[in-house]
Amino acid sequence: MTNTVKAAHQKELFGHPVGLYILFFTEMWERFSYYGMRALLVLYMTTETIGDERGAGLGWTSKEALALYGWYTMLVYVASIPGGMIADKILGQKKSVLLGAIILCLGHGVLVLTDTWAFYTGLGLVILGVGLLKPNISTMVGGLYKEGDIRRDKGFSIFYIGINLGSLLATMIIGGVVANWGWHAGFGLAGIAMVFGLLNYVYGQKFLKEVGNYVPNKIDENEVSYGKLYAKLFSSPKQLVIVAILLIASIYGWYTLDWGFGLLFIFLTAITALLVMIYKDLDSQVFKDRFLVLLLSFIMVIIFWGAFEQAGGLMNLYTETNTDRNLFGWEIPTVMFQSLNAGFIILFATLIASIWAKRKLKGKEASSLFKMALGIIIMGFGFLFMVFAAIEFEKSGSSSMIWLVLAYLFHTIGELCISPVALSFITKLAPVKYASLMMGVYFAATGLGNKVAGIVGESASEYGELTIFSGIVIFTVIFGLLFIMILKPLKRLTHGAEEKERVLKNDEAEGFELVEN
Repeated sequence: MTNTVKAAHQKELFGHPVGLYILFFTEMWERFSYYGMRALLVLYMTTETIGDERGAGLGWTSKEALALYGWYTMLVYVASIPGGMIADKILGQKKSVLLGAIILCLGHGVLVLTDTWAFYTGLGLVILGVGLLKPNISTMVGGLYKEGDIRRDKGFSIFYIGINLGSLLATMIIGGVVANWGWHAGFGLAGIAMVFGLLNYVYGQKFLKEVGNYVPNKIDENEVSYGKLYAKLFSSPKQLVIVAILLIASIYGWYTLDWGFGLLFIFLTAITALLVMIYKDLDSQVFKDRFLVLLLSFIMVIIFWGAFEQAGGLMNLYTETNTDRNLFGWEIPTVMFQSLNAGFIILFATLIASIWAKRKLKGKEASSLFKMALGIIIMGFGFLFMVFAAIEFEKSGSSSMIWLVLAYLFHTIGELCISPVALSFITKLAPVKYASLMMGVYFAATGLGNKVAGIVGESASEYGELTIFSGIVIFTVIFGLLFIMILKPLKRLTHGAEEKERVLKNDEAEGFELVEN
């Protein structure tokens, strides 16, 4: 298992452990590489279709490109589940992050090549690398803080700034690189950024000595391997029936839908089997209730990212083809609009985190579940501006870029209410021996949301952007309100996991402890 054992005296910087900033910059460069390539991906695949002059692309249709975009962005995050398992049972979080960073460097390096095999191989390596790095580096951030430390949420918000600083730098710089030197130069720059991230992580090991290590606990009789959990399934009738039904549905999906969906359904059935057995294995009702709340919160995650990730797909194509991007005689590259989200996050992340912390200290509603539901509603309102953009385009043949700016602003505020909050929420509720796995499940939920985004984006070719944007507004607002309506019973199931948060005194905040939920 991966124990988070905290050292007696942590060195701090700006009120937070120095290790936070090592993880900050590692994640910043990793996200530079990821979001830089993400911003190029759909445009690169549709280059010849759109009539671009940035070099030879794949010449796919928008529907084909959005389909692959959905699969890729889903698998990047679904791979976090095996990545979390590997950390929990084999390598530990720290070594898993290191291995993931190395694989990512290789993946982006392969994407520099122009051959078709290199394109698919590079994407595959990026999927594996992110799967190992993403869930485990986030879990390590949570391990830097003592249980009940109100700085934890703010620490995750600072960490989240690193994610978006990387995204901002990538989307501001890579567009210009591609315009001058072509698509594969952009892919190469993403690889160089990942090398910087790897070097930073290796250098910072001295500040992470006691965090994320794999410590096999031979004395703990309750430690159960994933293999044994699967084996116990056959002596658990209720759980076996649930899994059997899902497996039959998966096989049916294999034959009625694309084979890729069949494989996905079977994989999700295997993960569901593991989750129901973990639930049964938990030794108290408090742990079981918290585990259930986590799984329910992942539904919000799927819905949020299913809408939000239109940014890299449908909204990206809409910006390219339907938006007037002329600013004082200069046509703004489409990729640069992706930087709006990151820029807004850097401006508002700590402010919004501070507002929520002050509400909490004043005894006002500021639970993670409330923040997440509100985040979905705010993000949904952002698509209202895309509705206005689509209406303007239908009337005049072009739409103002101001609608995009406003949409990204609301999307960002919504994201700040759900994404860093969800990361922190998992570290509060997840049983420590399954911490990395549950972080992996969270990112898998994010991945499923990405796939939903791809499917929704594909349907725009049939129903039109106006219909899709309007549908997203209606669905997200209704869904967020439903979760707010059931907020009280959900909070009861957390058994006060967030009620003890406070500003710790210096002697309380110093040092690490083993966090056992």
